Amino acid sequence: MSNENNSPNASAGMALAAVRERGPLVHCITNYVTVNDCANALLAVGASPVMADDISEVADIVRISGALVVNIGTLNARTIRSMKAAAAEARRRGIPSVLDPVGAGASSLRTKTARALASRGGFAVIRGNASEISTLAGDAGNTRGVDSAKAVAADGIAEGAVAFAKALALRTGSVVAVTGKTDVITDGAAVYAVRNGHPLMPRMTGSGCVLSAVTGAFVAAAAATGTDRAVAVASAIAFVGLAGELAAADAERLVRDGDASAGTSTFRTAFIDRLASVSPDALAEGAKIERLA
Repeated sequence: MSNENNSPNASAGMALAAVRERGPLVHCITNYVTVNDCANALLAVGASPVMADDISEVADIVRISGALVVNIGTLNARTIRSMKAAAAEARRRGIPSVLDPVGAGASSLRTKTARALASRGGFAVIRGNASEISTLAGDAGNTRGVDSAKAVAADGIAEGAVAFAKALALRTGSVVAVTGKTDVITDGAAVYAVRNGHPLMPRMTGSGCVLSAVTGAFVAAAAATGTDRAVAVASAIAFVGLAGELAAADAERLVRDGDASAGTSTFRTAFIDRLASVSPDALAEGAKIERLA
């Protein structure tokens, strides 16, 4: 099955349908700040999460998984070893993997670890904000913890994002996603922009981690169905962004109805609910994916 001849938005609906039909097992070595949200998000989309980070079992778990997600948000020496071992096993077995280089550029440990993981190759996807991705591409970066400090152009795309994303994609063989006001996805040749999302999303700790986890589910389904990987990543980003838009509307409706306490925690709950309720048809209709090249 291939959806290359469909519009990107129609393909997004097909990609979500494939995730729900196949229910892939996604192995996440992620950070303990957001691990619960990542697990619940994967369950909501129709995938199955497993959060195993001990060096003695990561290879075994990778072998039975549809995808691996490596998130460096809360690094320590123990999990760095596990991340490298899991990524190596995924590479040997051809299991798609996602790297989320949280905070690369903010400390020498993060930068060194993210570059070491990326340089080994084999990651199907590298997803981060503009500062994180530019750091991996060779720029000095400019990051505040997990927040990007890159300038943003009028079209919402971070300054230089297309160029450094393409450079990193060509060097690593990964699909590279730069997420921000407007998201950029490239495999080094094709370039997509995604304009879904809502300003409340970065105010909820873990929205980026959730996106990386859900991207793991989409690339697992893409590997099983022969779907173009860059399209699958753009689809995952549009899906999570659309869920954020709808969740924000849900929270705002509660405020209009007189619930003055509705805020970011209400949004967080509505966001997980929307990850579960957005249908493939709704995604095809609501996705804002544009092919730029």
